[in-house]
Amino acid sequence: MNCSGILINWKMKIKKVLVCGATGYLGRYVIKELHKQGYQVRALVRKSTKIEDLREFIDEVYEAEVTKPETLNGICDGIDVVISSIGITRQKDGLTYMDVDYQGNKNLLEEAKKEGISKFIYISVFNADKMKNVKGIQAKVKFEEELKKSGLGYSIVSPNGFFSDMLDYLQMAKKGRGYVFGSGEFRINPIHGEDLAEVCVNAVNGVEKEINVGGPDIITHNEIVAIAFESLNKKIKISRIPIWLRNFILATLRFFTSVKAYGPIEFFMTVLTMEMVAPAYGKHHLKDFFLENIGKI
Repeated sequence: MNCSGILINWKMKIKKVLVCGATGYLGRYVIKELHKQGYQVRALVRKSTKIEDLREFIDEVYEAEVTKPETLNGICDGIDVVISSIGITRQKDGLTYMDVDYQGNKNLLEEAKKEGISKFIYISVFNADKMKNVKGIQAKVKFEEELKKSGLGYSIVSPNGFFSDMLDYLQMAKKGRGYVFGSGEFRINPIHGEDLAEVCVNAVNGVEKEINVGGPDIITHNEIVAIAFESLNKKIKISRIPIWLRNFILATLRFFTSVKAYGPIEFFMTVLTMEMVAPAYGKHHLKDFFLENIGKI
């Protein structure tokens, strides 16, 4: 019996997956998890030099820019599934949320539709439907709508915060004082990139279209500040910023600056003043993450 060309994973035919946002915090974990589970990986990057340390986990590297659709021709050729975590986290290159989070992903989606891939997995944000007034979220929600009507199979994975985002608290603690909005008692359960990557890769063969997910520890912002100080063996010092002052700051920034300037601040200040508790998943804990990163901040 000739079995050439037939590769079997433990319970599935191996699929080729395109990872977009491969050099980001989550993308790097997704690549490793795909490799671990036996998938073939094509990584989309702007510069291949930024992914040299992951070469052993990648079968193909494709250089392109999602905001330049002419560079994406053939990106989905032979691909079964696309996983995209493309989005602006820190403003750069003069691009807007609509340029990247919406149009960049839409450009990828058009290429995916041309090739008739089986599934497009998009990494969005938990509670996006409650933050439609936030500029960065507007772009994500708009793309979600495009994806839902695309005719392709899809999953939208919505985490409520990465561990990497929580490093801001560790930096505050290092400087000697932590800041929270209001009482600081709003809760969140951020998730480690490795745990979130498992969720994303499991979605390749999953049936859920919308997946909300957070980490195993449900904690208040006061508790996150405390964990940061404890990780540094420092006395806890917390200052609480009134909600009215937060609203004033945002209104001022919207009036005097462009979305490129106030967008990240608007998102940050919004998620800190609402409940962000998602279904718990994973094994990694925030204090361990802080301890591992003390020397990197």
